[in-house]
Amino acid sequence: MVKRYKYPLVIFITSFFFLMVQVSLASEKNIGVIMTGDISYYKEVHKAFIDTLNASGFGHEKVNIILQTPAPSVVPWSNAAKKLIAYDVDIIVTYGTPATIAVLDEKPDKPLVFAGVYDPEVLEIKGKKVTGISSKVPVVTAIKYLRSIQPFTKLGVIYNDSERDTIKQVNELRELEGQFGYQTIKFNVKKPEDALKISGIEALFITTSCVARQCSYNVSTILRKEKIPAASIMDTGGESGAILMITPDPEEQGRMAAQMVIRILKGETPSSIPIERPRKIEMIINLKEASILGIKVPLDIITSATRVIK
Repeated sequence: MVKRYKYPLVIFITSFFFLMVQVSLASEKNIGVIMTGDISYYKEVHKAFIDTLNASGFGHEKVNIILQTPAPSVVPWSNAAKKLIAYDVDIIVTYGTPATIAVLDEKPDKPLVFAGVYDPEVLEIKGKKVTGISSKVPVVTAIKYLRSIQPFTKLGVIYNDSERDTIKQVNELRELEGQFGYQTIKFNVKKPEDALKISGIEALFITTSCVARQCSYNVSTILRKEKIPAASIMDTGGESGAILMITPDPEEQGRMAAQMVIRILKGETPSSIPIERPRKIEMIINLKEASILGIKVPLDIITSATRVIK
């Protein structure tokens, strides 16, 4: 009798185990993330995003992260969005304006949570299934402090005409010309070699352009050669050669995006979760770069900084 029921029992146990695996897999949620290229700021945002999910009990056993890292260009952004939609993820998360717009252009039927988007209201990044956290910081503050470090009358600005947020920042700089007495000179950077054409300026403003981040080596080379001070409104970790950075905290961006995702996973609708503004804005002074340029940063600016790179 024992031998008669030996194999059916094994089959029953195996079937039961297979059923439990199926139930477990069915309980997982797929979260698609678009993080543009090799950009240190977005890497910090993503780390905070993952850390927050894990700390809140939404680790790999409950959610499956599908990460897309497209190059900073229209076609790769669009392809990354299409892939996630085709994969039928439960939620899409984007870092930065271009990736977010690429997803919206595909009109997905899934919730979208963004981080690192400059002025989403003006850029009309909205919808019943869209929420996130803005990365807008006061451009006027960056100009004010940059002029205090070294006066200028010709301000170069790096932007990319395929990145709508950077066009918005160029317009903001132009609106400040009369107040601060400078002329804005635009540099439309589409590839690394374009950055080497920067000339005829006394200071440089680096927008949130993803392409500009990929050209950081060439940008810093020009800045050092011509002894030009630069300001950025995204933390570059000193890579771009900027001596002044007014930037939303990347850890906060990632954490708040994760918290919104968790609320959606628990049943809330994106429309019930308001778009947030950054609460923590840092002013970073890069004394190491200032020293290379032979620029002395005033003590009152250094003491006002939230972080100093030496």
